[in-house]
Amino acid sequence: MPYKVFSIAERPDFSQQLNFENDWPEFILYDPVDSAFFGRLPQVFPEFTVVAVDDHEEVVARGYSVPFLMNTPTRGTLPDRGWDEALLWAFSDQGQGIDSDTECAIGVTVRRDHQGRGLSKIMLEAMRQRAFVRGFSELVVPVRPTGKLNEPRTPMSEYVYRTRSDGLPCDPWLRTHVRAGGVIDSIAPASMVVTGSLSQWRKWTGRPFDSDGWVDVPGGLVPARCVMDSDYAVYVEPNVWVRHRLTDEIGEMIA
Repeated sequence: MPYKVFSIAERPDFSQQLNFENDWPEFILYDPVDSAFFGRLPQVFPEFTVVAVDDHEEVVARGYSVPFLMNTPTRGTLPDRGWDEALLWAFSDQGQGIDSDTECAIGVTVRRDHQGRGLSKIMLEAMRQRAFVRGFSELVVPVRPTGKLNEPRTPMSEYVYRTRSDGLPCDPWLRTHVRAGGVIDSIAPASMVVTGSLSQWRKWTGRPFDSDGWVDVPGGLVPARCVMDSDYAVYVEPNVWVRHRLTDEIGEMIA
C-alpha cells in the first residue's frame, strides 16, 4: 500500500487524526515534561509534525521533531536528560524567538493495524529529508530501543552496543536508524523521569509496589525504584542519542 507524507503545516486538517492508540506505557504519560509540552507540538511546531496517510487519507503514522539551538556555552552537547531536555530547549527557544541550529526527532508512532509494513522507516526517512531541506546539518534522536523492553535489568551501556554478525545493532529500532545512516553517539541516562505515589504506580502498572527496591514495570526499559517509607516510586529512563548527518546524498534523493 502506498503512503503519502505531509506535515501538519501543509495539511492542518490531519491534526484531527493524531490521537490514535499507541504502545507507550501509561506511566510515561505522567512525565511532567510530556504532560506540559507533548500535546502542544502540532500547534507550536506544525511544520515539524509529519503524518503518513493511506489511500483513504487516514493518518496511519505520526512523527514529531523539534528545533533548538545546541551550540551555546550553556548547552554545547547532546543532553543527558535526552527527550525531556530536547522539549524544554525547543519550547524555551521558540518562546524567546531564538534561531535553531539542530533538529531533534522525538517520536514516531505507527497505528497498530499498520505496524510491520515498514512505516517507521518511511517516517524516519521523511524526517531526515525535511530536516535537510530546512537547512539543518544533522537530525538527532533520543532513541527508545524497542528490544530493551525484554531486558529491563540489563544496563543500557551493555545493551546498546550489542551487534549482529553483520555489525548492525541487535536492537531493531537502533538497527533501523543505523541502516538509515545514523550513528550511535551516547546514552542519555535520564531521558525521561516519572515520579508518583505508590498508589499511583499500582494504578498505572498493576504491580503491588509493596516492598523497597527495584520493580519491573510493563513497558519499562528499566525498573522503577520503590521507597516504601516515603510512599513514592521513581522511574528514570535511559535513551540512546543517535546522530544522522544530513549530506548532499539526501538532497539528491529528493531532487
